[in-house]
Amino acid sequence: MGSRRSPIGVGQHCMGIDCEGSTCVAEQAEKQGVVTYIQRMNRRAIEPCLFGQGGTCCRICSFGPCMMIEDVPESIGLCGATPATVAARNFARMVAGGASAHMDHALETALAFLAAARGESDYKIKDEKKLHALAEVFEIKTEGRSTKDIAIEVGEKALAEFGRQEGGLYCIKRAPEKRQELWKKLGVTPRGIQREVVEIMHRTHMGTDQDYRNLIFQATRCALADGWGGSMISTELQDIMFGTPVPIRAVVNLGTLSKDEVNVVVHGHEPILSEAMALVSQEPEMIEAAKKVGAKGINLVGVCCTGNEVLMRHGIPVAGSFIQQEIVLATGAVEVMVVDVQCIMQSLPAVAGCFHTEVITTSDRAQIPGAEHIEVHHHNAVNTARQIIQRAIDRFPQRGETNIPQNKMDIVAGFSHETINHMLGGTFRASYRPLNDNIINGRIRGVGAVVGCDSMRVRSGHVHTTVVKELIANNVLVLVTGCAATACGRAGLLTPEAAELAGPGLREVCETVGLPPVLHMGSCVDNSRILMAATAIVREGGLGDDIYQVPAAGCAPEWMSEKAVSIGHYFVASGVFVVFGRTFPTTGSKVLTDFLFKEFEDLYGGMWAVESDPVKMAQLMIQRIEQGREALGIQETQERVLYDMEMRRELE
Repeated sequence: MGSRRSPIGVGQHCMGIDCEGSTCVAEQAEKQGVVTYIQRMNRRAIEPCLFGQGGTCCRICSFGPCMMIEDVPESIGLCGATPATVAARNFARMVAGGASAHMDHALETALAFLAAARGESDYKIKDEKKLHALAEVFEIKTEGRSTKDIAIEVGEKALAEFGRQEGGLYCIKRAPEKRQELWKKLGVTPRGIQREVVEIMHRTHMGTDQDYRNLIFQATRCALADGWGGSMISTELQDIMFGTPVPIRAVVNLGTLSKDEVNVVVHGHEPILSEAMALVSQEPEMIEAAKKVGAKGINLVGVCCTGNEVLMRHGIPVAGSFIQQEIVLATGAVEVMVVDVQCIMQSLPAVAGCFHTEVITTSDRAQIPGAEHIEVHHHNAVNTARQIIQRAIDRFPQRGETNIPQNKMDIVAGFSHETINHMLGGTFRASYRPLNDNIINGRIRGVGAVVGCDSMRVRSGHVHTTVVKELIANNVLVLVTGCAATACGRAGLLTPEAAELAGPGLREVCETVGLPPVLHMGSCVDNSRILMAATAIVREGGLGDDIYQVPAAGCAPEWMSEKAVSIGHYFVASGVFVVFGRTFPTTGSKVLTDFLFKEFEDLYGGMWAVESDPVKMAQLMIQRIEQGREALGIQETQERVLYDMEMRRELE
């Protein structure tokens, strides 16, 4: 196991950045004139706009921006729009923005999958079992057909989901029947993937939909099209094409950078290129080329969710989360950082310019001034990967002094829904029954999801890990994704040994099965795995017949992006209690916030909450879990009974 160190601050904003000795990478970089988010916050004292933060600033026409205070009667827009209407429009547009990021990712994955199925790219079908399972969801006949034919039809049907206009999405049928019936009754069943985003943008245009309830109705339909549509399709197709993750040991933190190897960093969200980079970086010809310039080899590491993708499937280390992307470059040890889409700071080329590092953008959707652009498509990913790695090799001789911390931590990642099912029940009796039984008997109190980004506005990583430690100490099994997962890895929470921090019931189960108390389930798009796990718990029986009845809750303690809003909302609409940290985008309107935080539960069984204090956040989740247990009549812990022969005869 790696060493554990406490973060050391640079001013007041060195939040969660691990340091070696007394000198933080960011502090040393500042002395060299490198500007990162830490200096930007300290020097400019950038504070959020209270109107914008609370959702009551309207700028959808040229009359504005109109900034409103709900408690002031005359504080409405020039067109007459109320604060509740404006906040609902802004919330809906955040859902649309976040959902579209996942949907566009999924569209690119579907195109790559179809090319692979047709034999038009270097990718192959790796998980035939999952291919057949998805074919069944898409109502595709498989008996007597070749893998190629099945894969092509799966790809075509997946692609058609994006342009579908009516009839409902195939993956919606994976939800519990009661949940499907509720969505149908409320009219929020998605009709297609892209249609729901388009309709939000139309409804929120000036002078269109002006009823906050009706606006949230469409935001809900769009969010469901994300979670049970785009995100789920993306995860499923990536698993089939690149391999479904299984538990794998790896390492995280800045110490994964190498002093004597060529360091190549992949950053972003789409695994099309990073999968190719993982393969090419180990080719003998590439390694030999690295040795010719004085390096011992090639060290590929990840940042953000692309890092999570290659971590789960290849054990490639994650050097940092969203908040650490500039700090990774500030070590001076990176030859090339290659980025695709989402959560990429525009400042990266400026930081890289202080060193020998090159930043390369690869998507036609996302270019950055000052970065080199090398476009990548699924049909040329492998050759482009070789080109990029060769550029990194060529830069290695230019490397100057480096500042690489020694901090790194062992983790276990790769817990897909299928993996959990297998680990609990085994090869021949794969089942969620052991999990359900241990929730019913009280050893496991319930399930908590801790997901999302990390934030510049808090002590990054600390909030995530504090929530998680509080949950597992109270016998709550925790599922993590995205940058929340990376933070938990840095804190040593993603290993079986972390069960020592869990309550006695959860610890007993983890030690018996060999699971960590905190399960790394992937990148932010992989939150659909948690939906599948929740549905599996319902179908296993004993914990109700809908997701809202399961003793479970979710949170995004350090959320920052529109994607987090869409993710949170599709969980709420699926029946889950969800807590956001620090702020919520509708608090400027009490009318709308009360609707989402209170009335929504009557409609969907799930609702929103907001809490800044991480311990209080965890306690809110535990309280919700306890309410679920009480409603099921399982609030009392059941003692284990060892039956003797006489007791067994009585049962018979």
